[in-house]
Amino acid sequence: MNPALRAAVAHLAVADVDAPDLASDDRHHLLRVLRARRGELVTVTNGAGSWRPCRVAADGVALDGDVYHEPAPTHRLTLAVVVPKADRPEWLVRKATEIGIDVILMLHSRRSVVRWQGAAKADAARRRLQAVAVDASLQSRRVWFPEVEGPVDASTMLAGAAIAEPGGSAIGSADTTVAIGPEGGWEDAELALGRTTVGLGDTILRVETAALVAAAEMVRLRSLAGPA
Repeated sequence: MNPALRAAVAHLAVADVDAPDLASDDRHHLLRVLRARRGELVTVTNGAGSWRPCRVAADGVALDGDVYHEPAPTHRLTLAVVVPKADRPEWLVRKATEIGIDVILMLHSRRSVVRWQGAAKADAARRRLQAVAVDASLQSRRVWFPEVEGPVDASTMLAGAAIAEPGGSAIGSADTTVAIGPEGGWEDAELALGRTTVGLGDTILRVETAALVAAAEMVRLRSLAGPA
């Protein structure tokens, strides 16, 4: 991580890093909540790899350095998860974002307990989770924001996935998409669709716990592999 990103008092999302204009909520958070002082270092990003250092100004931020362009990850990592209950989706998305996952794909499976019925409800839920991902990206100083997608029926994407299942093999560097099932487990017909099965330890995990175990291992293996 570039030292400026770590040292900044805030990392903010903007539409254009060449002319950063803060949303009113972000300006209020920076100046009133964080009480950032004029001249302190902040960074801004468009969430698509571009970022630059700025300084706190009276009405927002002022440019204080060149634009940096970070290359996209060479291997995009997808965490596919059957929608968990209650507020767990928000927690899961936040933590998976902090860890470094690139795509979080929400699923409906045959044993799903929670289903986002109707296009309007599903789109509202996805947009809410995308906002959580952006917030977590800023907190963790990411300059590439992850994408939150779905929900889709699990059967439509399992063919290219490593399916998390007790007794499976260890996650490998080729497992760039890992699918996490519902608390009731996958049905045999769903397991048969997968490219392989991967194990996540010797205990039974909740959906969100399993998702983070898988996410951490996927990101670790990518970091060991280095650039393609």
